[in-house]
Amino acid sequence: MIVVNAIIETTPESIEAMREAIAEMETKSRAEAGCHDYTFSVELNDPNVIRITEKWDSMADLEAHFGEPHMAAFQQAMSANPPKSVSANFFEATEIAGPGQ
Repeated sequence: MIVVNAIIETTPESIEAMREAIAEMETKSRAEAGCHDYTFSVELNDPNVIRITEKWDSMADLEAHFGEPHMAAFQQAMSANPPKSVSANFFEATEIAGPGQ
């Protein structure tokens, strides 16, 4: 499984301006082949930071995601509301049962 942890540093105003694009990105990404999770969240202690958590079956699925029309629409929304910074980390992971599971 591929896990993505991305961070966008922006402003609450930009987050509000991108709200529709973010909602579409979550909904359409979750419907893609190989996607197990695609979630945006705003940090409680820093409303200028969006975190994106993704889980994919494979890098091929993730790479296909980059070519989707909703990705282009999200990139356009970000271009109209430029973030202060964007970072993403990609991990190959094996899910294990937690304590008590």
